[in-house]
Amino acid sequence: MPLDPGTATLLQMMADAGHPPFSESGPEVARLAMRAMTIDVVTPETQVPVGSVEETTAGGRPARVYRPDGERPADGWPTLVYLHGGGFVIGDLDTHDQTCRHLCRGAEAVVVSVDYRLAPEHPWPAAVDDALAAVRWAHEHRAELGGGEVLGVGGDSAGGNLSAIAAQQLPDLVDAQLLIYPATDITGEYASRVENAEGYFLDMPMMEWFIGCYLEGVTDADLDDPTLSPLKGDFSGVAPAVLVTAEFDPLRDEGEAYADALAAAGVAVDRTRYDGLVHGFIDMGLFSPVATAALEDVVARTRALLHR
Repeated sequence: MPLDPGTATLLQMMADAGHPPFSESGPEVARLAMRAMTIDVVTPETQVPVGSVEETTAGGRPARVYRPDGERPADGWPTLVYLHGGGFVIGDLDTHDQTCRHLCRGAEAVVVSVDYRLAPEHPWPAAVDDALAAVRWAHEHRAELGGGEVLGVGGDSAGGNLSAIAAQQLPDLVDAQLLIYPATDITGEYASRVENAEGYFLDMPMMEWFIGCYLEGVTDADLDDPTLSPLKGDFSGVAPAVLVTAEFDPLRDEGEAYADALAAAGVAVDRTRYDGLVHGFIDMGLFSPVATAALEDVVARTRALLHR
Protein backbone atom coordinates (compact mmCIF):
# COMPACT_ATOMS: atom_id res chain seq x y z
CA MET A 1 0.00 0.00 0.00
CA PRO A 2 1.16 3.63 -0.31
CA LEU A 3 3.30 5.26 2.34
CA ASP A 4 1.16 6.56 5.21
CA PRO A 5 0.50 10.31 4.60
CA GLY A 6 1.39 11.32 8.16
CA THR A 7 4.67 9.46 7.93
CA ALA A 8 5.35 10.96 4.51
CA THR A 9 4.88 14.45 5.96
CA LEU A 10 7.29 13.69 8.80
CA LEU A 11 9.92 12.33 6.41
CA GLN A 12 9.59 15.45 4.24
CA MET A 13 10.01 17.67 7.31
CA MET A 14 13.18 15.78 8.20
CA ALA A 15 14.51 16.14 4.66
CA ASP A 16 13.68 19.85 4.54
CA ALA A 17 15.55 20.43 7.82
CA GLY A 18 18.77 19.77 5.94
CA HIS A 19 20.58 17.99 8.75
CA PRO A 20 23.37 15.63 7.65
CA PRO A 21 22.64 11.91 7.84
CA PHE A 22 23.58 10.07 11.02
CA SER A 23 26.29 8.26 9.07
CA GLU A 24 27.98 11.62 8.35
CA SER A 25 27.42 13.20 11.76
CA GLY A 26 29.39 11.10 14.22
CA PRO A 27 27.95 9.31 17.25
CA GLU A 28 27.59 12.31 19.58
CA VAL A 29 25.71 14.44 17.05
CA ALA A 30 23.56 11.49 16.03
CA ARG A 31 22.66 10.85 19.68
CA LEU A 32 21.57 14.45 20.14
CA ALA A 33 19.54 14.26 16.93
CA MET A 34 17.71 11.17 18.14
CA ARG A 35 16.86 12.89 21.39
CA ALA A 36 15.57 15.88 19.42
CA MET A 37 13.21 13.58 17.49
CA THR A 38 11.93 11.73 20.55
CA ILE A 39 12.05 12.99 24.13
CA ASP A 40 12.49 16.65 23.12
CA VAL A 41 9.07 16.75 21.39
CA VAL A 42 7.20 15.33 24.39
CA THR A 43 5.22 17.80 26.48
CA PRO A 44 3.61 17.31 29.90
CA GLU A 45 0.29 16.98 28.08
CA THR A 46 1.50 14.23 25.76
CA GLN A 47 3.59 12.24 28.27
CA VAL A 48 1.93 8.88 28.88
CA PRO A 49 0.97 8.56 32.58
CA VAL A 50 2.02 5.52 34.61
CA GLY A 51 1.84 4.64 38.28
CA SER A 52 5.47 5.35 39.12
CA VAL A 53 8.94 5.67 37.61
CA GLU A 54 12.11 4.74 39.50
CA GLU A 55 15.78 5.02 38.60
CA THR A 56 17.84 1.96 39.45
CA THR A 57 20.56 -0.32 38.11
CA ALA A 58 20.04 -3.63 36.35
CA GLY A 59 22.98 -5.96 35.95
CA GLY A 60 25.33 -3.11 36.71
CA ARG A 61 23.83 -0.70 34.16
CA PRO A 62 21.58 2.34 34.70
CA ALA A 63 17.95 1.38 34.34
CA ARG A 64 14.47 2.80 34.79
CA VAL A 65 11.54 0.89 36.27
CA TYR A 66 7.99 1.77 35.20
CA ARG A 67 5.09 0.43 37.27
CA PRO A 68 1.40 0.50 36.30
CA ASP A 69 -1.13 2.64 38.11
CA GLY A 70 -3.24 1.01 40.78
CA GLU A 71 -2.67 -1.70 43.33
CA ARG A 72 -0.58 -4.66 42.26
CA PRO A 73 -2.77 -7.75 41.80
CA ALA A 74 -2.38 -10.70 44.12
CA ASP A 75 -0.54 -12.74 41.49
CA GLY A 76 1.59 -9.78 40.48
CA TRP A 77 2.31 -8.09 37.18
CA PRO A 78 4.57 -9.55 34.53
CA THR A 79 8.01 -7.93 34.16
CA LEU A 80 9.37 -6.84 30.77
CA VAL A 81 13.04 -5.98 30.29
CA TYR A 82 13.14 -3.39 27.50
CA LEU A 83 16.22 -2.79 25.32
CA HIS A 84 16.05 0.35 23.21
CA GLY A 85 16.80 0.68 19.52
CA GLY A 86 19.35 2.91 17.83
CA GLY A 87 21.72 0.71 15.88
CA PHE A 88 23.78 -0.11 19.00
CA VAL A 89 25.14 3.47 18.69
CA ILE A 90 22.39 5.92 19.67
CA GLY A 91 19.37 5.89 21.98
CA ASP A 92 19.06 5.92 25.77
CA LEU A 93 16.55 5.71 28.59
CA ASP A 94 15.01 9.05 27.64
CA THR A 95 14.58 8.44 23.91
CA HIS A 96 12.43 5.40 24.65
CA ASP A 97 10.66 6.77 27.71
CA GLN A 98 7.33 7.13 25.91
CA THR A 99 7.54 3.63 24.43
CA CYS A 100 8.14 2.13 27.86
CA ARG A 101 5.28 4.16 29.30
CA HIS A 102 2.93 2.88 26.59
CA LEU A 103 3.96 -0.72 27.30
CA CYS A 104 3.69 -0.31 31.06
CA ARG A 105 0.25 1.28 30.91
CA GLY A 106 -1.31 -0.66 28.04
CA ALA A 107 0.23 -4.08 28.66
CA GLU A 108 -0.17 -3.80 32.45
CA ALA A 109 3.42 -4.79 33.09
CA VAL A 110 6.40 -3.55 35.02
CA VAL A 111 8.91 -2.38 32.43
CA VAL A 112 12.65 -2.29 33.16
CA SER A 113 14.35 -0.11 30.57
CA VAL A 114 18.10 -0.74 30.35
CA ASP A 115 20.81 1.73 29.35
CA TYR A 116 23.25 -0.75 27.82
CA ARG A 117 26.69 0.36 26.63
CA LEU A 118 26.88 1.88 23.15
CA ALA A 119 29.33 1.55 20.29
CA PRO A 120 31.80 2.60 19.04
CA GLU A 121 33.07 3.36 22.55
CA HIS A 122 31.93 -0.11 23.61
CA PRO A 123 31.76 -2.43 20.58
CA TRP A 124 30.23 -5.88 20.38
CA PRO A 125 29.73 -7.87 22.54
CA ALA A 126 29.34 -5.20 25.26
CA ALA A 127 25.65 -4.59 24.50
CA VAL A 128 24.97 -8.34 24.49
CA ASP A 129 26.74 -8.79 27.82
CA ASP A 130 24.73 -5.94 29.34
CA ALA A 131 21.44 -7.30 28.00
CA LEU A 132 22.08 -10.75 29.42
CA ALA A 133 23.18 -9.33 32.77
CA ALA A 134 20.02 -7.20 32.94
CA VAL A 135 17.75 -10.18 32.20
CA ARG A 136 19.49 -12.24 34.88
CA TRP A 137 19.10 -9.36 37.33
CA ALA A 138 15.40 -8.95 36.53
CA HIS A 139 14.82 -12.68 36.98
CA GLU A 140 16.45 -12.56 40.39
CA HIS A 141 14.37 -9.50 41.39
CA ARG A 142 10.97 -10.45 39.97
CA ALA A 143 9.39 -10.41 43.43
CA GLU A 144 10.09 -6.71 43.95
CA LEU A 145 9.56 -5.80 40.28
CA GLY A 146 6.34 -7.13 38.79
CA GLY A 147 5.84 -9.80 41.40
CA GLY A 148 4.48 -12.22 38.81
CA GLU A 149 6.14 -15.30 37.38
CA VAL A 150 6.33 -14.07 33.78
CA LEU A 151 9.56 -12.40 32.66
CA GLY A 152 9.65 -11.04 29.14
CA VAL A 153 12.33 -9.31 27.12
CA GLY A 154 11.63 -6.86 24.33
CA GLY A 155 13.06 -4.15 22.18
CA ASP A 156 12.99 -2.36 18.86
CA SER A 157 15.54 -2.59 16.04
CA ALA A 158 18.94 -3.13 17.72
CA GLY A 159 17.01 -3.76 20.91
CA GLY A 160 15.03 -6.41 19.07
CA ASN A 161 18.32 -8.01 18.10
CA LEU A 162 19.46 -8.03 21.73
CA SER A 163 16.09 -9.34 22.92
CA ALA A 164 16.15 -12.23 20.45
CA ILE A 165 19.68 -13.07 21.58
CA ALA A 166 18.67 -12.96 25.25
CA ALA A 167 15.72 -15.28 24.57
CA GLN A 168 18.08 -17.75 22.86
CA GLN A 169 20.87 -17.52 25.40
CA LEU A 170 18.63 -17.62 28.49
CA PRO A 171 15.67 -19.83 27.54
CA ASP A 172 15.14 -20.96 31.13
CA LEU A 173 14.70 -17.35 32.30
CA VAL A 174 12.78 -15.66 29.47
CA ASP A 175 9.07 -16.46 29.18
CA ALA A 176 8.12 -14.07 26.38
CA GLN A 177 9.83 -11.94 23.74
CA LEU A 178 8.68 -8.75 22.01
CA LEU A 179 10.60 -8.11 18.80
CA ILE A 180 9.80 -4.80 17.09
CA TYR A 181 11.32 -4.58 13.59
CA PRO A 182 14.38 -6.51 14.85
CA ALA A 183 17.77 -6.69 13.16
CA THR A 184 18.38 -10.44 12.91
CA ASP A 185 20.92 -11.13 10.15
CA ILE A 186 23.89 -8.82 9.62
CA THR A 187 25.16 -10.49 6.45
CA GLY A 188 21.87 -11.47 4.82
CA GLU A 189 20.67 -10.34 1.40
CA TYR A 190 16.99 -9.41 1.37
CA ALA A 191 14.66 -7.75 -1.11
CA SER A 192 13.57 -5.22 1.50
CA ARG A 193 17.13 -3.94 1.76
CA VAL A 194 16.95 -3.09 -1.94
CA GLU A 195 13.33 -1.90 -2.11
CA ASN A 196 13.69 0.32 0.97
CA ALA A 197 17.36 1.24 0.63
CA GLU A 198 16.72 4.98 0.83
CA GLY A 199 14.01 7.49 1.55
CA TYR A 200 12.29 5.77 4.48
CA PHE A 201 14.24 7.09 7.53
CA LEU A 202 16.42 4.01 8.12
CA ASP A 203 18.49 3.57 4.99
CA MET A 204 21.33 1.32 3.95
CA PRO A 205 24.15 3.86 4.55
CA MET A 206 22.86 4.33 8.10
CA MET A 207 22.66 0.57 8.65
CA GLU A 208 26.20 0.09 7.37
CA TRP A 209 27.44 2.92 9.62
CA PHE A 210 25.75 1.36 12.65
CA ILE A 211 27.35 -2.03 12.00
CA GLY A 212 30.72 -0.41 11.36
CA CYS A 213 30.53 1.31 14.74
CA TYR A 214 29.29 -1.83 16.47
CA LEU A 215 32.26 -3.83 15.19
CA GLU A 216 34.85 -1.05 15.36
CA GLY A 217 38.18 -2.50 16.42
CA VAL A 218 36.79 -6.05 16.55
CA THR A 219 39.09 -8.28 14.53
CA ASP A 220 37.79 -11.73 15.40
CA ALA A 221 34.04 -11.40 14.80
CA ASP A 222 32.28 -14.24 13.02
CA LEU A 223 29.37 -12.49 11.32
CA ASP A 224 27.34 -15.70 11.60
CA ASP A 225 27.77 -15.69 15.38
CA PRO A 226 24.23 -15.86 16.81
CA THR A 227 25.10 -13.08 19.25
CA LEU A 228 25.45 -10.86 16.18
CA SER A 229 22.90 -12.49 13.88
CA PRO A 230 20.32 -14.34 15.97
CA LEU A 231 18.77 -15.78 12.82
CA LYS A 232 21.79 -18.12 12.86
CA GLY A 233 21.03 -19.24 16.42
CA ASP A 234 19.30 -22.13 18.16
CA PHE A 235 15.53 -21.73 18.42
CA SER A 236 14.81 -24.82 20.47
CA GLY A 237 12.95 -24.03 23.65
CA VAL A 238 12.82 -20.26 23.19
CA ALA A 239 9.88 -18.25 24.48
CA PRO A 240 6.72 -17.33 22.56
CA ALA A 241 7.05 -14.09 20.64
CA VAL A 242 5.28 -11.08 19.27
CA LEU A 243 7.18 -10.00 16.15
CA VAL A 244 6.26 -6.91 14.18
CA THR A 245 7.66 -5.43 10.99
CA ALA A 246 6.98 -2.36 8.84
CA GLU A 247 6.36 -2.40 5.09
CA PHE A 248 8.86 0.32 4.16
CA ASP A 249 11.76 -0.91 6.28
CA PRO A 250 15.08 -2.39 5.11
CA LEU A 251 14.86 -4.81 8.08
CA ARG A 252 11.39 -6.08 7.11
CA ASP A 253 12.38 -9.32 5.42
CA GLU A 254 14.94 -10.49 7.96
CA GLY A 255 12.40 -9.86 10.71
CA GLU A 256 9.86 -11.96 8.87
CA ALA A 257 12.50 -14.62 8.23
CA TYR A 258 13.01 -14.71 11.99
CA ALA A 259 9.29 -15.22 12.53
CA ASP A 260 9.42 -18.09 10.02
CA ALA A 261 12.34 -19.65 11.87
CA LEU A 262 10.53 -19.40 15.20
CA ALA A 263 7.43 -21.03 13.76
CA ALA A 264 9.48 -23.78 12.09
CA ALA A 265 11.00 -24.57 15.49
CA GLY A 266 7.53 -24.91 17.00
CA VAL A 267 7.62 -21.59 18.83
CA ALA A 268 4.33 -19.72 19.10
CA VAL A 269 4.76 -16.42 17.26
CA ASP A 270 2.24 -13.63 16.76
CA ARG A 271 3.54 -11.84 13.66
CA THR A 272 2.25 -8.67 12.03
CA ARG A 273 3.44 -6.42 9.23
CA TYR A 274 2.21 -2.84 9.47
CA ASP A 275 1.69 -1.68 5.92
CA GLY A 276 2.31 1.93 4.97
CA LEU A 277 4.74 2.48 7.85
CA VAL A 278 8.51 2.78 8.19
CA HIS A 279 11.20 1.70 10.63
CA GLY A 280 10.79 3.64 13.86
CA PHE A 281 7.02 4.01 13.65
CA ILE A 282 6.56 3.43 17.39
CA ASP A 283 7.97 6.94 17.93
CA MET A 284 5.98 8.63 15.16
CA GLY A 285 2.53 8.75 16.72
CA LEU A 286 2.58 12.54 17.19
CA PHE A 287 2.68 12.87 13.41
CA SER A 288 0.68 9.87 12.22
CA PRO A 289 -2.65 8.45 13.40
CA VAL A 290 -1.76 5.26 11.52
CA ALA A 291 1.45 4.91 13.54
CA THR A 292 -0.53 5.58 16.73
CA ALA A 293 -2.97 2.80 15.86
CA ALA A 294 -0.10 0.43 15.07
CA LEU A 295 1.59 1.17 18.41
CA GLU A 296 -1.69 0.55 20.25
CA ASP A 297 -2.00 -2.77 18.45
CA VAL A 298 1.58 -3.74 19.36
CA VAL A 299 0.85 -2.92 23.00
CA ALA A 300 -2.37 -4.98 22.94
CA ARG A 301 -0.52 -7.95 21.45
CA THR A 302 2.18 -7.57 24.09
CA ARG A 303 -0.43 -7.58 26.83
CA ALA A 304 -1.87 -10.81 25.47
CA LEU A 305 1.61 -12.34 25.31
CA LEU A 306 2.56 -11.39 28.86
CA HIS A 307 -0.79 -12.26 30.45
CA ARG A 308 -1.47 -15.52 28.59
